[in-house]
Amino acid sequence: MPITYTSNEQVEVYRFSLPVAILVPLIAVFLQAFIPLRFPFFAIVDLPLLIVIFFAVARRSPVTGLLTGAAIGLLQDSLTHQPIGVYGIANTFVGYGASSLGVRLDVENAGSRFLVTLFFYVVHEILYFATVRYLLALNLQWSWLHELGSALANAFVAVALFAILDRFKQRT
Repeated sequence: MPITYTSNEQVEVYRFSLPVAILVPLIAVFLQAFIPLRFPFFAIVDLPLLIVIFFAVARRSPVTGLLTGAAIGLLQDSLTHQPIGVYGIANTFVGYGASSLGVRLDVENAGSRFLVTLFFYVVHEILYFATVRYLLALNLQWSWLHELGSALANAFVAVALFAILDRFKQRT
């Protein structure tokens, strides 16, 4: 079986209309802030992170992914009890990494979306933990079993969510 190479010119790059680019992250942050108050089990899903990953791999521009991650992270920080910048740092790194990886991999099928989300959820949680624990010196406990379960749950949600959000893509 021959190995094929996909050049940067052959990779599909998508853009989103301004209302979608603004409303989808706002809705995700709103749902993340208020749904777990009624349904505590929903707290395991990190919708803003999933939106960062989706926009980053769809746009496939590291700078845009970085800025998207930073904006959504800071918006998410504004609605939490954590200091401003904790989610901003983690989401910025994830946005940059996901968009850089999106250029190199086909992230249009469910399997790759599952694995990319699983990987970046774990990266996000490690960065979040390191920032809170070592940079801010706050007491935060880590449970590998809980984080692995959360990563799997988020990856399953991401596959369904990304399929819904694919309807808003526009080819460049």
